[in-house]
Formats: sequence, C-alpha cells, structure tokens
Amino acid sequence: MKDRYGRLINYIRISVTDRCNLRCRYCMPEKIEAVPMKEILSYEEILEVAEQAAAIGINRVKITGGEPLVRRGVEQLIGMLKKVPGIEQVTLTTNGVLLEERCKALKAAGIDGINVSLDTTDPVRYRDVTGSDALDAVLRGMKATIAEGIAVKVNAVSIAREDVLSMIDIARDLPVDVRFIEMMPIGMGKNYPGISHSELIPLLRERLDGFEPDDTPHGNGPAVYYRVPGLQGSIGLISAIHGKFCDSCNRIRLTSRGYLKSCLCYDRGVDMKGILRGGLTGEERCDAIRQGLEQCIYEKPEAHQFNRPEGISEEHEMYTIGG
Repeated sequence: MKDRYGRLINYIRISVTDRCNLRCRYCMPEKIEAVPMKEILSYEEILEVAEQAAAIGINRVKITGGEPLVRRGVEQLIGMLKKVPGIEQVTLTTNGVLLEERCKALKAAGIDGINVSLDTTDPVRYRDVTGSDALDAVLRGMKATIAEGIAVKVNAVSIAREDVLSMIDIARDLPVDVRFIEMMPIGMGKNYPGISHSELIPLLRERLDGFEPDDTPHGNGPAVYYRVPGLQGSIGLISAIHGKFCDSCNRIRLTSRGYLKSCLCYDRGVDMKGILRGGLTGEERCDAIRQGLEQCIYEKPEAHQFNRPEGISEEHEMYTIGG
C-alpha cells in the first residue's frame, strides 16, 4: 500500500515486549516498572495484525523489543508469521545476550536474518554502556548464529570515535555487515548526542583505505553501504539526522502495547489494542484491523523533525516503542 506521498509501505516492525536484560544508557532507565503481561499484545493478536498487514501489501516483518528473546516462545511467533500468505521475510533484532542458546530454535522457526545491537567491542566500555558484563556471550552468540547459516548484521549506535573504529574489526573477522546509526533524540537518547555522520564519514575515509560506496542490495532499511578491502562484510550508515531518508521510508511500527505508529518522531498513531479487544468478531474484526493499518499508513507524516527538537512530540522511551 502507498501512503499519501507515494511511498510504498511494505515493512512493519513489531515489538513483542518492553522488557530487556540490559540497561543501555541511551535507551532504558535503571529502575522501571515491568509492564503487566495483560497490557502486552498476545502472539495471537500480533498474528491477526500481521495477517491484515499482509493483505494490504506489507511483506516484511521485523521482531523487536525491548529485547525480544526475553519473551518466552518468540520462536513460535516467528514460525507462525512465516506461514502467513504474503509475508516474504521475518527477521529479528536482539542485543545478542541470549542468542547462543536460542539460535538453533530461531533457525528451526525459519528466521531470515538477525540484527545484533552492539555498540562497542571493549569490555569496559560495554559495561559502561549496557550495565552488563555480557560482551563475551554476545560475541559467542553471533558466531553460533553464523554457524547456523543465519545472516547476521550488527547495529551500532555511533556513540564515540574509538567505539566506531573498533567495531569495524567485526566485519574483518566475521562475514557480517556493521551498520552505524546516528543517535535519535528520543527518550534518554536526547542526553547522548553521539557522533554525527557528517563527522563520521570523513573519519572513516581517513582511517580506511579503499572506503568506497557499495551499491549492492543489503536489506530493507535506509542504510547507505560502503565496502573496504580486507573486510568480509560492508560498512553501513543509517544517518537519521544528517542523511534524512524520509522520502524513501517504507515502514510502520507496532508497539508491544498495541499502538501502531508511522514515525518515531511523533506520538500520533492508531490504538490497535483497542480494536483487537473491542469485542468485534469475524469479518467485522478483520475489516477494523485492516482499516486501522490503512489509517496509520495514510496519516504517515512526510518527514520527521529530529533536527528541530520543538517539533518532536514523541515522549516515550525508545524501548517502549520498538526502535
């Protein structure tokens, strides 16, 4: 389905939980109250939304959190989504802490790819950013996932120069793309500006011989890729602020609490949980879900305003939205 600006919307990010086993400084506060499970969409409710999304042309699904692997049975959800007519790809974003023990089950469920969120390979920096000593577990999980034949990408928020340069070595050692993401001014991220990609690109050109554009397809998202001799994977830049890509945005987001959003910048959207739990049945229920999806897509704004803080209306933390 196309929105009113002519963009084809074929991708939905679905958060399955607000909970996480890390406390990254720019994402989740140390002390939060766990959301009662009754407030979170069930897998059956998520499946209903996905079925109607597929019916209007959405064929790619990303499972997110919080940390999706802390929710029991997420592999079963992935298996169910893979069977929905029209859905061509189901992938997952994880912090990787539980990946080593879960990658076989994810493979069996039919997962098409996994993105691992990792901002640094330095143990001290990792502990400072995440509040955890789980770095070794994450690296083992990545290697185990690759060994299962699952495509892996690494997502790193561009926090500090030294972290960016050290992360590139992952693509030297493993067949993975490493993508750097500009910090978005959402929730706690407002307090951690990170490195702008207008600064990062010259740094990479200076430090990496043969840093050249890579135009080969790498996925569904807005990353701009570069290849570097000696790396097994490519380097990607997701420049949400300094490389605004709203004119090609192809996604909507469903939060774990059932709120459908068309843009991270704004608080407006559609209460899908209200539709799902409003007592409708049969075709009337399917129609209402589909209409909610169509409304969200139609009302998708032309562009975000992350470069104008006064224009940002979203006040929730990123972990409650799904990234």
